[in-house]
Amino acid sequence: MGITNNISEQANLIWSIAEKLTGAYKPHEYGLVILPLTVIRRFDSILEKTHDEVVKKYPGIKIKPEQLQVVALNKITGHPFYNTSNFTFKSIVENPNQVNKNFEKYLDGFSKNIREEIIGKFNFSEQLKRLKEKDLLLIVLQEFAKADLSPENVSNIQMGYIFEELIRKFSEAHNEDAGQHYTPREVIELMTELLFVDDEDIINKKECSKSIYDPACGTGGMLSVASEYIENHNLPIIVDCYGQELNDETYAICKADMLIKSKDIKDNKAENIRNGNTLSEDKFGGQYFDYILSNPPFGREWKNEKKAVEKEFDDGAKGRFGPGLPKISDSQMLFMLNIIAKMDKQNGKAAVIHNGSPLFTGDAGSGTSNIRKYILENDLLDAIIALPNDIFYNTGIATYIWIFNNRKTEYRKNKVQLINANSLFEKRRKALGNKRNDISEENIKQIVDLYSKYDSNDLSMIFDTKDFGYTTITVERPLKDENGKPVLKNGKKQPDSSLRDTENVPLKEDIQEYFKREVLPFAPDAWIDEKKNVVGYEIPFTRYFYKYEAPKPSAEIMDEIKLLEKDLMASLSQIMGE
Repeated sequence: MGITNNISEQANLIWSIAEKLTGAYKPHEYGLVILPLTVIRRFDSILEKTHDEVVKKYPGIKIKPEQLQVVALNKITGHPFYNTSNFTFKSIVENPNQVNKNFEKYLDGFSKNIREEIIGKFNFSEQLKRLKEKDLLLIVLQEFAKADLSPENVSNIQMGYIFEELIRKFSEAHNEDAGQHYTPREVIELMTELLFVDDEDIINKKECSKSIYDPACGTGGMLSVASEYIENHNLPIIVDCYGQELNDETYAICKADMLIKSKDIKDNKAENIRNGNTLSEDKFGGQYFDYILSNPPFGREWKNEKKAVEKEFDDGAKGRFGPGLPKISDSQMLFMLNIIAKMDKQNGKAAVIHNGSPLFTGDAGSGTSNIRKYILENDLLDAIIALPNDIFYNTGIATYIWIFNNRKTEYRKNKVQLINANSLFEKRRKALGNKRNDISEENIKQIVDLYSKYDSNDLSMIFDTKDFGYTTITVERPLKDENGKPVLKNGKKQPDSSLRDTENVPLKEDIQEYFKREVLPFAPDAWIDEKKNVVGYEIPFTRYFYKYEAPKPSAEIMDEIKLLEKDLMASLSQIMGE
């Protein structure tokens, strides 16, 4: 808890610099300055020790090919980035009269990867111009120069937390959806534990490499936590992180974070973080991953990606979206299909956060139902965990972790485990946005144990994949003439569309037996139009865990009413002075 408080304090300290922008900037614009300058100051703090040596070396090699310059300067800094200008944050503010010109030279001195892929993505040139016009650049740089963001004072892990806290503050000020960038760390830790719990390589501490992917990576929190898990357990495993992010600012933060974590130019983790729309411009075509963690956006329409998505749908098995298309108003099941397509075919496993919609929306034959059908009939779904409400900063709605698995153990094959972890949380002393509850370390252990032990109990249930399937049958009744006799055409009874009905028959039941039992006793002249039979799937999660509570006896309710009446009359007497 102490570390968390320290991170919050440092984030608040940085955010307080925004007070200097009051008047020239509106509160919802503060992040346009604070976020990029925090990233730049972090780079400045890291490069400070080797700055003089780089400046001394650069004049002698600047006429050489760019790649040779990069290798030589990266070797000095010990990182895959550098700054060749004569300036640092501290030296810039020491010469106030030249601050505008010197800061521009300073930014131009950064290596190309920082200049173009990070500072450029923040579109910081626009803010730099604005800060100059309002005579604010020196004031803001002076404040940032006081912030010690050196690795000795702020670790990479802590810096990741700080970036996320700043993003949350910026999103709140902007009245934006912070959840698209920010997933609580305890939720990511739970997802990571669920993925790694049955990995033999991790259990046996085998030397190997693992690839981890997030198609909506935000600031990179999912990737960072998964990597930290390996590091914290001292495992001899090389972790390769891959991520794609649409939002330029959060992409830049994630890119910067990975660049900082890279050991040298040969270990440039940032190269695997890419900017773009995952649904319409997949940056990892033909690649598959051992692990996937993600909290993709839900309730977001995909109109802008419609043409590209429909093309991949038309490509069938060759595209990511062949199994079906959800409603245009919600893209989360498209991310679900992308994730399934990216899982390693032999060993892939994924943990993905969704709201309740993918469990049941859409009738048999609809795109959403067909996606569920594909997932369940191909035995890709391992488990679904219902999370406690009010654990996210931006929403209090029900959320679920879906576990997809291409390496199910024998006893899990053609089975799905449902875990109701809705009650496994600790109440926060102080709400943070919509976040009123936390999943504690003990809660995480309880949930992982439920998943690992694979028992049926009050919180865990095991189902066959077919338990979620049904056939929608169309029940017809005869059209009758004015004399009440069936209308015939070519000797066949004609259906009366006004009497047409449908029934959902569980896949495990014989359709004819169901029809004889549930329909014919009430409509002896009915028949099934078998050409219209459609198979659908839904997962009515809450129904399985619903517990009936008998209403209070009427006498008890009457006593309570009488007591309330008595209290009410006493209050009225006091008011009336009787």
